[in-house]
Formats: sequence, C-alpha cells, structure tokens
Amino acid sequence: MRIKINLQIFIFAIIFYLTKQIRIYTILMIFAFIHELGHLVTGIILGLKVKSINIMPFGISINFEDYSNKYIMKKMIIASAGPIVNLIIVILGMCNNWEEDIIYANMLIGMFNLIPLYPLDGGRILKYIIQITSNAKEADIITYKLSNILIIILTIISSIGILLIQNIGIVLILGYLWMLVIQENKKYRLKMKIYKIISENDKLLPVNT
Repeated sequence: MRIKINLQIFIFAIIFYLTKQIRIYTILMIFAFIHELGHLVTGIILGLKVKSINIMPFGISINFEDYSNKYIMKKMIIASAGPIVNLIIVILGMCNNWEEDIIYANMLIGMFNLIPLYPLDGGRILKYIIQITSNAKEADIITYKLSNILIIILTIISSIGILLIQNIGIVLILGYLWMLVIQENKKYRLKMKIYKIISENDKLLPVNT
C-alpha cells in the first residue's frame, strides 16, 4: 500500500489561516477523513485490498486494487459509503443539537461528493451504473463528457458566488476540481487510444470458418 501526501495541503492551510478560515478548513478536513474511513472500512469488509492512500488539499483519496467487472457492485457500495457516513453524522448532529459547523460541514462534504463529476463519488457511482447496463468504454465516454460539462457549469455558478460572497475558499475548491478533471481527461485520452488499438487488432484477427 502506497501513502502519498500532496504538499499543496500546506499551502491551502496557510491561505485559510491568513484569511481567518482555518477553523472551518480544519473541521472539513477532519470529517473528510471520516468520510474516507467509510470507504476504507466498507472496502475492507467487502474483501478489496487498498492500493494507495492520497492525502490531498480537500480530503483523502483511497484507491483499491483494480478488479474485474464482477466487483462493480462492491465498488458502487464503497463509493456510496462515504456520503452515507456524512448523512448519518448530519442526522445525529441534528438530533443531538451538535454545533452547526459540524452539521453544515458534513452536509457540504456529502453533497459535494455526490456531484456526478468523476472521480468524485457521484461520478464513480454513475460510471459503475453505466458499466452494469452497457460496457466500460461507454461508461468512460459518458462520464468524461458529463464531467467536462459540469465543471464548466460549476465554474459559471462559482464565479457568481465569488462576486457575491467574496470567499477565497470557493476559488480554491474550484481550482481543485479543475485539477481533478484535467488529470482524468489525460487518463481518458489514453484509454481511448488503448480502446482504438484493441479494436484495430480485433479487426486484423483471422475469422475461423
């Protein structure tokens, strides 16, 4: 298992400290960690092995070993586990009069991760559903197109929010999302090249009669 810490996390912490938002950033990171523990524990219970853990500016990313399509349902359950953990915390917080920042932080983390933008949980769930009903290539194409459309829409909405609220946190989150989308776009283009090579090789194979 590989553990990687993105050094940008320290830059983000300094920015939030200087803008006097370090408390809410700390709360978000704590519950983002708990969110990922939901993924981790669920994955281990379902028998999947952890490949890597990445500590990033707005949370932690856990990657499991790549398995065949027969494990898609397990992956879907794992992807759903994080937001479910946040939902449970929100319900407990509202029932027990917990601090509002804790409730709002978990609502934000849960809803943010359910955005159908890959590789967020919502994007993963959508991709697995498409794989079940179609195939891996079709799932890659749809999630790629939807992610790029959504990031543009989110950029427009966030730009309005930045003008109204003037909160640097929105800028940082948006920049982080763009970084994720750009990275996934590179992977997508590589996958499409691989699909093309496989398709061309299949056409060259002799047909047995």
